Amino acid sequence: MDALTIAMPKGRIFEEAYELLVKAGYDLPKELDDSRKLIVEAPNENIRFILAKPMDVPAYVEHGVVDIGIAGKDVMLEHDRDVYELLDLGISRCYIATAGMPDTPMNKVSPRVATKYPKVASQYYRGKGEQVEIIELNGSIELAPMIGLADRIVDIVSTGKTLKENGLIEYEKIVDITSRLIVNPVSYRLKQERITELVGRLRKQVIL
Repeated sequence: MDALTIAMPKGRIFEEAYELLVKAGYDLPKELDDSRKLIVEAPNENIRFILAKPMDVPAYVEHGVVDIGIAGKDVMLEHDRDVYELLDLGISRCYIATAGMPDTPMNKVSPRVATKYPKVASQYYRGKGEQVEIIELNGSIELAPMIGLADRIVDIVSTGKTLKENGLIEYEKIVDITSRLIVNPVSYRLKQERITELVGRLRKQVIL
């Protein structure tokens, strides 16, 4: 029987998903928790884990190099991928919000918004009937309003600590985010029994 391949992002999502899988009764190697390897086998379960960047997981699933992926809803909203979303795992809770310097209105002439979620940000402001210039950044988004690059940022907020430490405040909450179990459509047909079993076992552990 072919191994079931699962792409998981490193970091918080990985840690919480690993714990969920163990609670669901899967016999996973302990070294998976702190391994520096990019591919880790769980031979007792005939599962292979691919450790990837969060933004890359849906691409791996879409192109069929893995059967299943665990990805944040933020990534799913930003990138249209041909995958099935099977289960809200209820882990790695956070949300996307707008933020900026305190008591600073948006520039009425040429409002600028910095973000690593250009699609989410564009749709949000378009929905409000506001035309903004999107500046796509990949790191230190909080810096943009501090140095005058943008009026607002659109970013993930978990505790709000990073915003506070940089003198920013949250303005509007856009959408709640949790991690989702996604599957390649072809894999779902070919390995439906194993995937359905996995979903069923995980669903019993999910707290929404």
